[in-house]
Amino acid sequence: MTENAYLIFLLPLLSFVMIVFFLRWKEKIAAGYSIATIVVSWIMSIWVLFETLGRDGETYEAFYKFVEVGNFSLELGILVDPLTAVMLVVVTTVGACVEIYSLGYMHGDPLFSRFFAYLSLFLFSMLGLVLANNFFMIFIFWELVGLTSYLLIGFWFEKKSAADACKKAFITTRIGDLGSLVGLMILITYAGTLNYGELFELVGAGAIPAGVLTIAAIGVFCGAIGKSAQFPLHVWLPDAMEGPTPVSALIHAATMVAAGVYLVARSMSLFVGSAEASIVVAIIGVITSLLAATIAITQVDIKRILAYSTVSQLGYMIMALGLYGYDTAVGHHSPGFYAGTFHLMTHAFFKALLFLAAGSIIHAVHTNDIREMGGLLSKLKITAPTFMIGALSISGIFPLAGFWSKDEIVATTAHHPIFYVLTLVIAFMTAFYMWRLCFMVFFGKPHDEHRYEHAHESPKSMSYSLIVLAVLAVCAGWVGIPWLSKGFAAFVYHGEAYYPHFSFLNAFIATVMALSGIGLAYLMYYKKSISAEKIGAKIRPLYLGSYNKWYFDEIYHIILLNPIMAFARFMWTFDARGIDGAVNGTAWLTMVWSDFKMWIDKWIVDGAVNGSGWVVCQLGNLLRLIQTGKAQSYALFMGTAIVAIGFWKYESTFVEGVWPTMTTIVILCAVLLAVVGRLVPQQVDGPEEDK
Repeated sequence: MTENAYLIFLLPLLSFVMIVFFLRWKEKIAAGYSIATIVVSWIMSIWVLFETLGRDGETYEAFYKFVEVGNFSLELGILVDPLTAVMLVVVTTVGACVEIYSLGYMHGDPLFSRFFAYLSLFLFSMLGLVLANNFFMIFIFWELVGLTSYLLIGFWFEKKSAADACKKAFITTRIGDLGSLVGLMILITYAGTLNYGELFELVGAGAIPAGVLTIAAIGVFCGAIGKSAQFPLHVWLPDAMEGPTPVSALIHAATMVAAGVYLVARSMSLFVGSAEASIVVAIIGVITSLLAATIAITQVDIKRILAYSTVSQLGYMIMALGLYGYDTAVGHHSPGFYAGTFHLMTHAFFKALLFLAAGSIIHAVHTNDIREMGGLLSKLKITAPTFMIGALSISGIFPLAGFWSKDEIVATTAHHPIFYVLTLVIAFMTAFYMWRLCFMVFFGKPHDEHRYEHAHESPKSMSYSLIVLAVLAVCAGWVGIPWLSKGFAAFVYHGEAYYPHFSFLNAFIATVMALSGIGLAYLMYYKKSISAEKIGAKIRPLYLGSYNKWYFDEIYHIILLNPIMAFARFMWTFDARGIDGAVNGTAWLTMVWSDFKMWIDKWIVDGAVNGSGWVVCQLGNLLRLIQTGKAQSYALFMGTAIVAIGFWKYESTFVEGVWPTMTTIVILCAVLLAVVGRLVPQQVDGPEEDK
């Protein structure tokens, strides 16, 4: 099956093509076809995972060189190793659950078939990214993931907020992608290849200078900063909640945002080769995690709380991977790679569960505001328990999935006191804001009686998906239990498997922090023995900062967006009045000159020609009066002329001066007779009746 792994990502592409061209008018068939293809991909992914485990993590690679220029070539190929195999199962599992859930959630939507087509295209892009064996292919699928994310976030594009959110996500992630492209160009220049194996071998051999490798690694990491919503490009993810809730679960909990973490994990050889780049990754990760956790504490939109929770957890993973690269580069042991990728898997399941359950809650009460909920535990018999299972898992409570992966992340920071303390603080905050959410939504008295009375459980297609994900949120982490064979240490890196070693001390401390967070939320939002309003009033500046997301959007507007918009307006004005003014002025002058030339041509040139013609015509009109066509007129004229000539010939006989006058009179008489003869009509033939 591993040899045919390429079918795993081609099947969703086939689904997209079939729906767009043949099935878009048949909604049920389109949805069924899309679900069937991802289920088949899921079965194949599990098969590939077991085959990979059977090979003890040995890598399988197949490729085709379709462009060769000298020693450089571009490849199309697949690579299957433990990281690939696990990610395939994660993506297809969450994808299948989301598509089944969408049957109920998107029921009645006028663009129902289009939604499933977009989901299929996204899954094709994400699975292709996971299976790629080189950075060329991963960049192509990376951009396709960005495109499909844009389409899904803006699926309800008639809403301005959704249209703005998809543009914000697309542009923000493109900024990170630019850095990634620069990093890849540097690697091509110095390594001459983008194939993982060849490139990492050159890095390990020291063929790339240390400074250059650091810049290239940070450049590649920029792409992860954008896709995984890390500081300072984290601002797009909460706004992306404008898309349908299944989109939030698929893209912004388990797959697309996980692509950045996957890229860092896949490129770990680059970071191992550069301690400087690795520590940058770790610092960005912990800052992001802490920042997002502080914002999630005060939010009231259920999906935005989960969005900032996602950002925080992704920061956890990035931090762990960065510390692994740093420790390995300086010769220390670290479980960071194992911890980061392990948490990537468990987080995908319980966060997808939380988002889908949130969608079920919104479906029941028709609001995102947790202040308008309350008491829903009795109304949502499936949604409420599954959501709380997800909340316990993300809080790191034993023995749920999140407990095992978070314990490894805490272990990663053991040699780094600052990171260790911040990791525990973040664990406390995570448990607090998640159970603040649970207590406000499911317990206490209803805050809106009308919404409470009309609340109802979701359709079975939605509930079944929640149950499956809830089971995974409990059990998925058990593969990391140290006492069960190799556990999740099937991840093989540089030929050495990492065997997790459970630390009771770390587990105890992390559990105490999580229970403390839950306990504080219980006292503030269930028992209400501690007033959240009074605490907020005492630390109002901090509260407002957290509630307003530390004003990052406003700051970006001031220092980036407003200057760019002002420059754009200036350039528009310059274009309209300067460039267009010059062009339009030239056109106006040309038109004036053309009008002047037309006047010269019409009245001077054509006037002279037409005037000459007119004079000739008038002279012709006068001369043609002589041509009467009457023989008698011609005879009279000739006779008169002869008489006049005679008088002129013998004018010396008479008194001087008389005969020239007489000659003129005779000639004029002859002409007059000719004209009169011309004007008087002649009847050549008699009347018709006389013929």
